[in-house]
Amino acid sequence: QVQLVESGGGLVQVGGSLRLSCAASGRTFSWYDMGWFRQAPGKEREFVAAISRNSFNTYYRGSVQGRFTISRDNAKNTVYLQMNSLKPEDTAVYYCAATTVGYNAIDSYKYDYWGQGTQVTVSS
Repeated sequence: QVQLVESGGGLVQVGGSLRLSCAASGRTFSWYDMGWFRQAPGKEREFVAAISRNSFNTYYRGSVQGRFTISRDNAKNTVYLQMNSLKPEDTAVYYCAATTVGYNAIDSYKYDYWGQGTQVTVSS
């Protein structure tokens, strides 16, 4: 079992920045590739970004490429999502998740463990 707890969400104006954190406990964090997903009201959960267990590889959805950066610190059992130049359409609940499938897994069903989510609201 892996327990994941997100933090860092909040209310921010258009163009602002937020840094989300996801702290892991339980099984060895470095065994897992990690991803961030988001879900807006009335919409399906969608892939945002992922990072390989050794941080060598990252993968982003097109709409956040160049604005968001995923990173991890295996010594701290934490994965981060730095979000810059935020837009109203980035408003959603953001979830971190763990998988052994690979860093390019964009389908939510391929992830075994999920956090409870943190709300990000971008106001215009």
